[in-house]
Amino acid sequence: MLQPHLTEVDPEQAAQGDQETLVWQAHSILVVDDEAGMRNFLERALRPRCARVEVVADVEEAAPLIERVHFDLLILDIALPGKSGIEWLHELREQGFAGDVILITAFADLDSAITALRAGASDFILKPFRLDQILNSIKNCFQRASLARENFVLRRVLSDRDDGLDGLVGTSEPMNQLRAVLHRVARTPSTVLLQGESGTGKEVVARALHQLSPRRARAFVPINCAAIPSELIESELFGHVKGAFTGAAGHRNGLFYYAHGGTLFLDEISELPLAMQSRLLRVLEERRLRPVGSEREVQVDVRIVAASNRDLLEAVRSGSFREDLYFRLAVVDLRIPPLRERSGDIAALVRHFMSVLSQRLGVAPLVLSERVIDALCRYHWPGNVRELRNLVERSLILGSFALEGLIAAAPVRHRPADALLSLEEVEKRHILDTLEDCGGNRAEAARRLGVSRKTLDRKCADWSENTA
Repeated sequence: MLQPHLTEVDPEQAAQGDQETLVWQAHSILVVDDEAGMRNFLERALRPRCARVEVVADVEEAAPLIERVHFDLLILDIALPGKSGIEWLHELREQGFAGDVILITAFADLDSAITALRAGASDFILKPFRLDQILNSIKNCFQRASLARENFVLRRVLSDRDDGLDGLVGTSEPMNQLRAVLHRVARTPSTVLLQGESGTGKEVVARALHQLSPRRARAFVPINCAAIPSELIESELFGHVKGAFTGAAGHRNGLFYYAHGGTLFLDEISELPLAMQSRLLRVLEERRLRPVGSEREVQVDVRIVAASNRDLLEAVRSGSFREDLYFRLAVVDLRIPPLRERSGDIAALVRHFMSVLSQRLGVAPLVLSERVIDALCRYHWPGNVRELRNLVERSLILGSFALEGLIAAAPVRHRPADALLSLEEVEKRHILDTLEDCGGNRAEAARRLGVSRKTLDRKCADWSENTA
């Protein structure tokens, strides 16, 4: 018996092939052609490659199907009985259909090709064609759509995210427990509600959830519900068609479209207007949406991860948040711990931020002494991880971990002397400890602290006046 000939496989090529397979398997295609032989040919070629393939003979069959099912791509014959492919394509574009369309025909000239492309076709193929021709055309459509989604998401990430640097850093017990839960939850399609104080890293957790999930090959799309005017939030999420409202000069896809097959992160969900809460609930229940001004509904496949720094149950009790939407979102309800509950992670977070930010800023990392770590761990961090990141960035710019000028804006909590302190108190202790180590030599202490002698003298004078 002959043994198969084994060849060494390039890992990068294999990984690329796996990625392409994932991309194909995430898409759905509708074939509309009145020739039975062509329908059978395309169905046999595409069904093993794609998530869903449907074949019909005319627009009469296709129109109700496209109302019920989301298709990423249409392969549409021009010469169909009844309504032609180009006529139907014009209608679909007017109704807001945003998927790619490949037009095929046995009779064509240059004028037909131009008309097809002007109608919104992505490609135009003349029959008879080889299998590799149609597969390459489909692949190009998928790649263009994927690139458009990635560019759109990247623009939002660059404009909306505070920094994109802080990850799930730390080995404290709260973080280890959170990781364990994320690994379990990520495998499910359930909606997830993340609750925690501002700055705790809820978007970071949402991204980790997406990366651990089967949806990682598709987009993660974040939106801050509080940052969008209430009159525009529906269009932002669901999209709109031309003429839907004043200023709607053309069709625009919504964030649900860009997140199709992936994850939509709704930050500050508590700020969503009540009317929009009702519409969102309907989308979650029916997995269908209607773009603003459109007469047709679109099927969506999106996992929702929502976040709030307010207590949503309290918002439900006060009447500002729908109870039914709360229970629909909180299938899995995760609390993100504040930084003061995971102070053991502070040193690791500082090193992480310093490593990344020093490269971005083009400056040398600072030495993280035990004294600085102790000072940072004593502070109660009302701004959580975001505040810590800002402190590291400012320290890198100033060239020292001196705490001068880094007094928190939040009210100081009155605690016992050995408990968490305000940053002003931490600063004072740090300076006095340094002075003691220097035997009272203020010039040497100022050098170690990275501040001027004048600044140190002023602070000591202020403390003397306050205690006088």
